[in-house]
Amino acid sequence: MAYFRPRDALRAIRSGAWLTAERARGYSVLLLAIATAGLLAWIALSHHMVDRNGKPLGTDFSSFYAAGALAREGQAAGAYDPQLHHARQQQTFGAATPYYAWQYPPVFLLVAAPLAALPYPVALALWQGVTLVLYLMVIRRIVRPVRPAAGRLWLLTAAAFPAVFINLGHGQNGFLTAALLGGGALLLTHRPLLAGVLFGLLAYKPQFALVIPVALVAGGYWRSVMAATLTVAALAAVTTALFGVAPWQAFIASMEASRRVLLEAGDVGFEKLQSAFAAVRLLGGGVALAYAVQAIVSGAVIVSVGWAFRVLRDDTEKAALLLAATLLASPHVLDYDLMVLGPTIAFAVATGLSRGFRPYEISLLAAAWTVPLLARAVAGVSTIPLGVLVVGALYILLLRHAVADRDGAALCNQRMANA
Repeated sequence: MAYFRPRDALRAIRSGAWLTAERARGYSVLLLAIATAGLLAWIALSHHMVDRNGKPLGTDFSSFYAAGALAREGQAAGAYDPQLHHARQQQTFGAATPYYAWQYPPVFLLVAAPLAALPYPVALALWQGVTLVLYLMVIRRIVRPVRPAAGRLWLLTAAAFPAVFINLGHGQNGFLTAALLGGGALLLTHRPLLAGVLFGLLAYKPQFALVIPVALVAGGYWRSVMAATLTVAALAAVTTALFGVAPWQAFIASMEASRRVLLEAGDVGFEKLQSAFAAVRLLGGGVALAYAVQAIVSGAVIVSVGWAFRVLRDDTEKAALLLAATLLASPHVLDYDLMVLGPTIAFAVATGLSRGFRPYEISLLAAAWTVPLLARAVAGVSTIPLGVLVVGALYILLLRHAVADRDGAALCNQRMANA
């Protein structure tokens, strides 16, 4: 009779031997089948694109659609007026429709307005389908050059990544964010201008701009800096030309209220937020303490990424660090934003396939893959901020491995010089 031995379990977690290719494939297929069946059933039970709970399918996308419709009607600034914006949502989905706020900079109207020209179901399907394909293409480009035979397995695990279904349920922009961040990091060395353009296109997520500029400057990627700057300027100019100055004024005027309501008061729910700031608030800490903790975390992450991009040579290691740091540095990270962990894990796997996996690395990557499925529920039930804890642990592990690789390369070079 076989007995459970804690020492054997710890050894398996340390080595990662428990996660075989067959198990990874089996877990992915099972989760993909369950989640797909659930989504299809939820759609089938809806009526006129409104689900059983009275919410529009693709909940947050209803906000995008209403904002885009207002912009097309010459009322772009109305997207930042809660009453006008809500009235447009009610006009589309019925008087009982809950309010889904529009908090994005006006540049995102360049996406929302064309989509609003289509029937809502077509717009939602097109938005999610196209951005999902972009995300999967980036994952494929990260992993396949290292291990071509593993391409299908990692595309399967990328499609079954739990954050995918959170993003689908919310109709959110997580796929696009992951594709732009992952694609920019992937192209940074070989096609720096295109990488800069991809980073610049992230202007709709200004909270993710804390780390990227520091990394680019520290690494000397000046062409990427120039391309990103020009891309943001072009987006702003086109937005202003199409919709005028009013939406910019309305956006700036709404920022203070958005910060107080959504971040400090946690109107969206602290269990949904996956940041150090939200972790402190979730545990009962005050706003001042939450800002202080977030400032310490953000500062440490920004400094360490700047160092890494200045001294490290492995592009894949730097890319994984950059993406994980982007999540940690921002105080406003929702669970659908954990889509960024998809390319982060892919970069870490590509590095591990090239030089071998370190102790606990495979198990921690598996935890990062799983955490979007559990983070909101665990935080809601136990107040344990599982999401930020796992992302933080992953970042520390990636940074330690990068330092070890650099020190090992330096020692090897010194020995060769002394030989």
